[in-house]
Amino acid sequence: MLDRTAEAVIVVTDDPDRLAARPEADGLRRRAAELAAVRVEVRVLPAADRPVAHALKRLARRGIGPGLVLLLRGDSGSADADAAPLGPAARRTLTVAVGPLTAGPAEPSGWPGLLAALDEQLIRRRDRRVPAVDEDPAWTLRETGTDRHRRRVTESLFTLGAGGFATRGAVEEDGPGTVPMTLADGVYTGEGPAEHLLPGPCWTALELHPPPTEEVRILDLRTGVLYRRECGPDATVRTLRLVDLTRPGVAAARAEGPPGRLAPGPALCLPAADPAAAEGVAAGSGVADGYHWARVAARGGQGITAVAAQQCHTGGTRHVVDRFAVYAREADGPSPAAVAALRAAQADGFEHLLAEHRAAWARRWRRVDVRIPDDPEAQRGVRFALFQLWCAAGRHDEAAVGARGISGTGYAGHVFWDADVFVLPAVVSMDPGAADAMVRYRLHRLDAARAAAAQCGRRGARFPWESASSGRDVTPRSGYIGGELVPIRTGELEEHITADVAWAAVHAATWSGRPDLLTGAWRPLLVETARYWASRVRTDGAGRAHIDKVIGPDEYHEDVDDSAYTNVMARWNLRTAAALGPAAAGDAERAAWSDLADRLVDGYDPATGRYEQFAGYGALEPLRAIDLAPPPLAADVLLGRDRVAGSQVIKQADVLMLHHLVPQETAPGSLGPNLDFYGPRTSHGSSLSPAISAALLARDRRPDAALALLRLALRLDLEDATGTSGAGLHVATMGGLWQAVLLGFAGVRVESGAMRVDPCLPDAWGALEVRFRCLRRHVRLRLARDAIEIRTDGPLRVRVPGHPPVLVRGTARLPAAREGAP
Repeated sequence: MLDRTAEAVIVVTDDPDRLAARPEADGLRRRAAELAAVRVEVRVLPAADRPVAHALKRLARRGIGPGLVLLLRGDSGSADADAAPLGPAARRTLTVAVGPLTAGPAEPSGWPGLLAALDEQLIRRRDRRVPAVDEDPAWTLRETGTDRHRRRVTESLFTLGAGGFATRGAVEEDGPGTVPMTLADGVYTGEGPAEHLLPGPCWTALELHPPPTEEVRILDLRTGVLYRRECGPDATVRTLRLVDLTRPGVAAARAEGPPGRLAPGPALCLPAADPAAAEGVAAGSGVADGYHWARVAARGGQGITAVAAQQCHTGGTRHVVDRFAVYAREADGPSPAAVAALRAAQADGFEHLLAEHRAAWARRWRRVDVRIPDDPEAQRGVRFALFQLWCAAGRHDEAAVGARGISGTGYAGHVFWDADVFVLPAVVSMDPGAADAMVRYRLHRLDAARAAAAQCGRRGARFPWESASSGRDVTPRSGYIGGELVPIRTGELEEHITADVAWAAVHAATWSGRPDLLTGAWRPLLVETARYWASRVRTDGAGRAHIDKVIGPDEYHEDVDDSAYTNVMARWNLRTAAALGPAAAGDAERAAWSDLADRLVDGYDPATGRYEQFAGYGALEPLRAIDLAPPPLAADVLLGRDRVAGSQVIKQADVLMLHHLVPQETAPGSLGPNLDFYGPRTSHGSSLSPAISAALLARDRRPDAALALLRLALRLDLEDATGTSGAGLHVATMGGLWQAVLLGFAGVRVESGAMRVDPCLPDAWGALEVRFRCLRRHVRLRLARDAIEIRTDGPLRVRVPGHPPVLVRGTARLPAAREGAP
């Protein structure tokens, strides 16, 4: 009847009591019990909208969407081919009209069809058929065909991850352009600029001959699984895989296909050979006590070890492979704990792991989500960003979140300011424990930052522009731009990273409602970075303070003096550390920090309301990026590095980042003039730029312009707009997207221990709902043009501009912000 495996069955009838009294009901009860034993719930309900909608809502809390529910209609209306669905919630169920179940003896009965449908589901479970996914477009990314040229991009997009391990979405069989890979955050090999993420053993490979020529692959965001289905008249191959959210390091997959086409092959294989990458790497594999093992170890003690087992079942024309793998950050081979986790996964079985995993993802989405009823594409794109942020930043001990997360090896997995300023502010509103782990990554490398400061004759701590395992600078000294080998000076001059690290710690503590961290465990990050700036600043004869020879966020302009972004962030760093009181430093040192902060120049011109990006920027050629080409624009490639360096075209938001990170340090009313001036000059040549610019435009009450840049940010990976997504996803863009929605359109900020809400929706959006964590609370905001509805799971102080703060408990409706109110 249906070539799909259902995860739940709902039987609807005109009268459930009469149905229960029928003699055929014993067959229904027996089959329901057998299905319950294999985790498929069967419920009998009256044929009415409300009970069906309630049952579907309850199933959704376990990660079972309507597309996974078999709805067997045994009501009298089901005999009509044009019968209306049982409410909007039931429209996407797998609906089969079996015929009336409580009809009289002389009338056609739906019982044979009902029992046959249940028997079919029992057979599918017995045969271990690959489970389906709910193909709801609001929750899924689909790729059709077998385009080899897009394969590496799809592998990045379809990455699955949890607990600091991630597997790229490669197809199971080997083939051109396929790069299967499992990575662990923070596990590197190599030294200096050559240090890069260490690929671990691969667990997803199968022998599939011939491979599908037509197929659909689906990433299900709601349940965190990757599904593959062959298409065509002779389609027989299906696979489903997951990286377990409930069991750290565990992954599982099921595949089905004809015995002549599908074979399991080895459960693990070593990563593809790369002589350059393999230098100093030891690898090995084998079989022991019924399981496969493989390890990859780098010089210095880091490594990844995997253990795996597989079970094969053949019935008739179908071969089924179940595979389980466990990953650990171990260099010396499998540990007893990893083997025990593998045995437990095997004993529980694939369906049990899948059910646990689905339910865990459902809990996540109940707490953090976005709903934009009038813009389903933006809604899905932001959900994808949330999904991949969870995959990239899933550890709670220490998390090294590189520029591409662990979805690929782009930028060698190095950690930039992307993690501190773009990813962490998003993650702290999703999972504060994961944000803590990102701060701990920096805190654990404070000694290396102290050594870097001392090496250049400074006090305190200077964090590196690119960091990996040790916290020492691993920034390359040269690279190619447009085919030309050019020097890379960011490691030498892009010093604002030091203030960015301190800012990230303060933001995480403030947003999550734990300011005590700043005078406790995290205090050294603020104090040592302030000491660095105090020793870095130069004072001129008039007593003004300067910071010379730096690179700001705009990397088109190098070796500049008095970068507004660098100076203002250093000023903020000094003031914030001084405000910690005696716990930070002695009175004299704190007073010196405050004095120095007050004397730092920032390039602000009260006459124009603008900040000069750096000393002399105003005298450069007044080119505007908007007059050259639509964004994103690699202006340094289009115009040449020298022409761009001599012009006012900038790579990304620079001065504007101050208004985003430290608006309290900028002049009141200066956001608008700086948006007007720098917006047209910004090429958005960096993936970091569009989403944050969108957030700022929304804050400045320009929501339609903000939406245009949000759409650009959504395209960067989903459409591979820059041609670089094959090397991994741009996790800073993902973090920026969530910031644009939460901080920009929803207007959420934390000020003085209260949550401030000042929404601004574009004309295309009649409503916006966001769910997130803030100030130790789970929060749901429903925003419309004239009203704000907030629900929390505990007392929360909320401030809407123009109105006094209120203490919200449970659910409350608040008035919209007053125009122009601070």
